[in-house]
Amino acid sequence: MNKISILLIASILCVSNSFPQAKKVHDADNMLTQKEKSEGWKLLFDGKTANGWHSYGKQTAGKAWSIKDGAFYLDAEAQKNLDKSEAGDLVTNEEYDNFDLKLDWKIGVKGNSGIIFYIHEDPAKYSETYETGMEMQVLDNGSPIRQGHPDGRLYTHRAGDLYDLLASKEVDHPQGEWNHVEIISKNGKLDFYMNGTHTLSTTLWNDYWKKMIAISKFKDMPGFGTFKKGRISLQDHNEDVWFKNIRIKRL
Repeated sequence: MNKISILLIASILCVSNSFPQAKKVHDADNMLTQKEKSEGWKLLFDGKTANGWHSYGKQTAGKAWSIKDGAFYLDAEAQKNLDKSEAGDLVTNEEYDNFDLKLDWKIGVKGNSGIIFYIHEDPAKYSETYETGMEMQVLDNGSPIRQGHPDGRLYTHRAGDLYDLLASKEVDHPQGEWNHVEIISKNGKLDFYMNGTHTLSTTLWNDYWKKMIAISKFKDMPGFGTFKKGRISLQDHNEDVWFKNIRIKRL
């Protein structure tokens, strides 16, 4: 190696080392830092089991959901070979009122799913989670050069929206990439965040909230958006979707 080559390599190393390194928040997926533990955060998913979850209206989690590479995974193709009794939305065993929820999601091509909360689990009265719980939409919005899910063309139906009620800022990552979201609900104030951006804010259960519901697709569901405590759900929409790093703090 000649002197010029040595000087060139040294220059490259010097430049690369001059850039600050990104701070690593977690050593691995589905783990809490000591700081998070001290602040009261709890893991809702350990990356290995469905402990703490069950399918809506059932005692355990249905086989439509598997765990792959440390994430809850709904495999749409595999689901076709399962009995319908193994399908359904995953819901938490515990109920929450005021909370801060964080998680990561990734959606399949032209996929659709959701994060539903304030679910009142009473399958004899409400056959689906969305009859009571409101939803942060999970969707393949598509792009200017690629068609995504048909809902991507509808206002308030795009990724990160408060489904069929309020639109959010569009900061989702391209299909196939992970999105980090946060839902904070405290004393009726609801805030959505996606990929580090505050995307939506509204007030629950007041007169304006009731008016929004009255002009939505939920207008004929008397229990929708009325409960102030309930379960949290990952939606089974018969399309590929992944969820991981699910953590919550009671407020």
